[in-house]
Amino acid sequence: MTYRSPIDDIRFVLDHVVPFARVAETERYAEATPDMVEAILTEAAKLCDTVVAPVNINGDKVPAKLENGVVRTSPGFAEAFRAIAEGGWIGVAAPQEHGGMGLPQTVNMAINDMLSGACLALQLNPLLTQGHIEALEHHASDEIKALYIPKLVSGEWSGTMNLTEPQAGSDVGALRTKAEPKGDGSYAITGQKIFITWGDSDVVENISHLVLARLPGAAAGTRGISLFIVPKFLPDANGKPGKANSLKVVSLEHKLGIHGSPTCVMSYDGATGWLVGEENKGMAAMFTMMNNARLGVGMQGVGVAEAACQKAIEYAQERNQMGVIANHPDVRRMLATMRAEVFAARAIGLACAVATDMQTATGADDWAARAAFLTPIAKAYGTDVGCMVSEMAVQVHGGMGYIEETGVAQFYRDVRITPIYEGTNGIQAMDLVGRKMMDGGEMAYRILEEIEDDAEAARAALPDLAGDVWSAAETLREATEWMVGQDMTERFAGAAPYLRAFARVLGAHYHLRAAVAEGGKGPRSALARVYIRRLLPLYAAHLAEARDGSDGIMSLSPDDLAS
Repeated sequence: MTYRSPIDDIRFVLDHVVPFARVAETERYAEATPDMVEAILTEAAKLCDTVVAPVNINGDKVPAKLENGVVRTSPGFAEAFRAIAEGGWIGVAAPQEHGGMGLPQTVNMAINDMLSGACLALQLNPLLTQGHIEALEHHASDEIKALYIPKLVSGEWSGTMNLTEPQAGSDVGALRTKAEPKGDGSYAITGQKIFITWGDSDVVENISHLVLARLPGAAAGTRGISLFIVPKFLPDANGKPGKANSLKVVSLEHKLGIHGSPTCVMSYDGATGWLVGEENKGMAAMFTMMNNARLGVGMQGVGVAEAACQKAIEYAQERNQMGVIANHPDVRRMLATMRAEVFAARAIGLACAVATDMQTATGADDWAARAAFLTPIAKAYGTDVGCMVSEMAVQVHGGMGYIEETGVAQFYRDVRITPIYEGTNGIQAMDLVGRKMMDGGEMAYRILEEIEDDAEAARAALPDLAGDVWSAAETLREATEWMVGQDMTERFAGAAPYLRAFARVLGAHYHLRAAVAEGGKGPRSALARVYIRRLLPLYAAHLAEARDGSDGIMSLSPDDLAS
């Protein structure tokens, strides 16, 4: 099976489902005309389909390995990465003054969707580098920007994010890595970091690590954390990799999936680094990178789901068991469910990217709040869909799905990390009902009002679908009012199902827009009916769980659960 980038679906979403036209109307992104965007996506699709996708199986079968302190990547990865870098794809959204294209994040996320479907393990490298660039752009000194960003944009160097330590995972404030001033403007960084994606490789000449560490006398918790840039090789006077820094890869993790992506245990032993941003403001700087990465990870889930969906449909059309299995109602149910979920998740992710671009282009607080609100939903729902669709693709294959030779199990294993890294989906849900509702639910209500207005406008043409979407939005509004009135314990107890319910209603909203754009007749309208009539009703169950409160789950002690 050959992966085919879903360029038609992406263009349809941009043209008819999310307001991307508004991005191109801004002065900042005036160059992102329909013709230019189509040309860029077409070229990116060729790269994904012909260069990147063929090495995906290599990453699974021949994992990255550590040899004499250097990470050796999977066969073909170096060549595929060079093609990505030389094509300028790392710097799609990077500033033009540093060699980037300066295009909207929406275009960048559409490309990351395709790259993830082609080879998730390799796509992780440019994804982290892009986040690295954004963190430097917003927080680093002019000298650091001028030295590092062009190298990162060109793909000569790559970037990482170093947060996690053995005792400090989601609780970042518990980190122990320390930074000692050296008296010359630099710092000595000492400590150990784990789960460092692409912490080393042989595909670039230097690697730039963004490392969270604590200065002497800094406050405990996240308030005392600073951010430092720590290169593998110290740049010389000409900006070239010079002397090796005092850091090393201790080992590589053996993982369930993404075997081609080296996940490193990093050791820093007085390594030289430079402060990025203000002292003790490291979390704010790192969150710039993390927010970029969270949307990117959501699109990773979409991309892998797309690839798994394609593989399942192709197999179902060829496999003959009492007739071609694609014609069996239950198999058809699975295929339609997979395709409907992928469309909804893609639309939510690209809508979030549009809000991010509008925030960048206009500086409007409303767009900033919208982007912030949609980010945890895009991350959690996109990655949940990645897992669900990949699991369903195995099921469509039957027993052959459990056999490695068919290749479908790789999607299942690879995508399983996405609901975990860059903030688990549980943390995304708590962020949604916590920080993102500190406005009293104002942005939630605004989005729900838009959904109801669209549904009202569609009633005449599509009364059966529009009515269901309107009713779901109104019920979700009532649940949101309840959620806003609760304390944080109650909110957190129902956070995950509440996020799922919101994603369901958003997905139905975008499917309804697709059906309206198609005139109510055709495959997209039929897919909208599958989603709205079969999948949307799940929101009611999610809200029932969300509103049950904490008593039921917290009354069971760990000992009760263990007995």
